[in-house]
Amino acid sequence: MRHHDCLIDGLEQPAADGRTIEMLSPSDGRTIATVARGGAAEVDAAVRAARQALETGPYGRLAAVERGRILSRMAAVVTARHAELAELEAEDCGKPMAQAKTDITCLARYLEFYGGAADKVHGLQIPFLGDWLVTGLREPHGVTAHIIPWNYPAQIFGRSVGAALAMGNACVLKPAEDAGLTCLEVARLALECGLPPGALNVVTGYGEEAGAALSKHDDIDFISFTGSPEIGTAIQTAAAQRTIGCTLELGGKSAQLVFADADLEKALPVIVNAIIQNGGQTCSAGSRVLIEASVFEQVATRLAERFSALRVGTHAMDLDLGPLINRQQEERVRRFVGRAADLPLLAEGRLAPDLPAGGHYAVPRLYGPVPAGHALAQEEVFGPVLVAMPFQDEAEAVRLANGTAFGLVAGLWTRDGGRQMRVARRLRAGQVYVNGYGAGGGIELPFGGVKRSGHGREKGFEALYEFSQLKTIAFNHG
Repeated sequence: MRHHDCLIDGLEQPAADGRTIEMLSPSDGRTIATVARGGAAEVDAAVRAARQALETGPYGRLAAVERGRILSRMAAVVTARHAELAELEAEDCGKPMAQAKTDITCLARYLEFYGGAADKVHGLQIPFLGDWLVTGLREPHGVTAHIIPWNYPAQIFGRSVGAALAMGNACVLKPAEDAGLTCLEVARLALECGLPPGALNVVTGYGEEAGAALSKHDDIDFISFTGSPEIGTAIQTAAAQRTIGCTLELGGKSAQLVFADADLEKALPVIVNAIIQNGGQTCSAGSRVLIEASVFEQVATRLAERFSALRVGTHAMDLDLGPLINRQQEERVRRFVGRAADLPLLAEGRLAPDLPAGGHYAVPRLYGPVPAGHALAQEEVFGPVLVAMPFQDEAEAVRLANGTAFGLVAGLWTRDGGRQMRVARRLRAGQVYVNGYGAGGGIELPFGGVKRSGHGREKGFEALYEFSQLKTIAFNHG
């Protein structure tokens, strides 16, 4: 069993008081590693290291093309060590191996994308008075804080830290206490790839200790947070108290709308995968399927057939679903299932035989028809629970899809080109997919929510704009 310390200014440093956290396998509950239980002292050291890297160290003097080359080298190393990193991600998060492999592929692609984009974010020139030349420069915020959840640590490292480094920010990362081993390993690889010490620092610890200290630190210039709406509100409050910006990617209750003319052979496997991926522990999970009434029974029956065939097992079994991350998450899903006792259960998957007693498992369930006001149609379960709801026409479909507090992603299944445009424009979501969902990670596609799903955009070039600020310089040459 390996121990991991914080990574500060290029060096591994234990918590000042020597405390540690046990990292438990979601598959069987055994301790797979320990990490330092960092707190305010370690956060302060990491922020100081990041500031020094920017202001007096070599990192702050790196040209954009050099930052890009470092990220490109990181992408190559991640690709070369793909199998090892995927195994680490699978064991740490409880993901089936196939999902973990996809996540590491996405991590490499993020680093590759931002490596290529680092020197391609250009400024602007503004026509002004005759004796003036006005330019706009894109500059990094400075020291950025990155608080990453446990469900997709590798992917979110790539999309958040990758974009911030590309723009020249120095980063302090706080991975989740339940799953952060891959983040630590990739941060160490970054040093091997030539990233100067202090440009990327990792403080492991609990959210209420290290995470809170990082979000409230006086020398942080910007915060990137992915997690629950409740913690997101606290993060935004901390940012507002110091008048700094933040990007919040929070929860979702995303709907997929299935019209009678949909290509069901194409739609059904995507709809099922959108809720069972990562055991349903995904902010963008398609947790509601809205089905035109004339085909509701047909679609629900075919979905039920697929759900009945789903199997749940350990990460190493590489089945359709792995375990949930921890006991708290298992109990959360169980409570929601208890609140569904009044709903028709159309189908449920099954557990593999002889699963370890210490694991945290939940079978996927399909309910329907579900009333629009029911808790399962309104609240984020963050587990493999799909609710089916009928609608009569476009207007009702849009009303149901928009009828929650969230607005992260939506899927739309129809062959009617006019309907595709009409409905897509009326859906209140940060991303809308027509005859598809998720797009294999969507590295290049701006991602973020509206309403309670947060604000700001990650992925693609939009993330580079989020992690920078525009400075206007006006020259009077008359």
